[in-house]
Amino acid sequence: MTGASSGLGAALARHYGALGAQLGLAGRRLQGLQDTAVGLDARLYLADVRDAAAMQAAAEAFLRDAGTPDIVIAAAGISVGTLTEAAEDAAVFRAVMDANVLGLVHTFQPFIGPMAAGGGVLCGISSVAGVRGLPGGSAYSASKAAATVYLESLRLELRSRDIAVVSVAPGYIDTPMTRVNPYAMPFRMAAATAAAKVAHCIARRHAYAVIPWQMAWVARMLKCLPIPVYDALFEKAPRKPRGLPT
Repeated sequence: MTGASSGLGAALARHYGALGAQLGLAGRRLQGLQDTAVGLDARLYLADVRDAAAMQAAAEAFLRDAGTPDIVIAAAGISVGTLTEAAEDAAVFRAVMDANVLGLVHTFQPFIGPMAAGGGVLCGISSVAGVRGLPGGSAYSASKAAATVYLESLRLELRSRDIAVVSVAPGYIDTPMTRVNPYAMPFRMAAATAAAKVAHCIARRHAYAVIPWQMAWVARMLKCLPIPVYDALFEKAPRKPRGLPT
């Protein structure tokens, strides 16, 4: 499980840990991983999902020490405001795309071969923000749209090998990532609540799910809005702050 240092990843670790699962937790902050792992049967891996070699090494260590996992969850991600006109944001765009899209690839790739023998589930966390482009959030929206389509492609590729690919698109979750948002966040979920909903989607092997159900209706509405209507409604929407850590 990636992104286990905090937020949804940490909540998912605690959810599955409470069920007695043997965990492999990856993240960028050792202290955060250690805090998450208290009382759990967990192996910790200090690794950034943008670093393919580090993720490969972590996966090999887990496979060697714990065996082939039943579930792999890619929960790591970056959310930060961006502007294309700002030259300094080019590096931020790359960081967001690397974490939110290539991070999925780096997380899943080492496990597909071993899991092919017995099946399992690969779960990627997308976002409702990938349904339509949000002003000031172009990198994040684009990355989550790409993540959703990538996961769909992967699902079809692995369908014949009994490896399910589950894509979950949450709305707002109460985590450090969202607490900096200077705007209202309807239907915001506690991290533990979101983790339970993600686990439900994994257990049911849902191909794609938006959580909570209220946000699923919002997503459907947004997808159906004609471009002129969407533009008029969202052109001046509040924006995610720029300059956040990546």
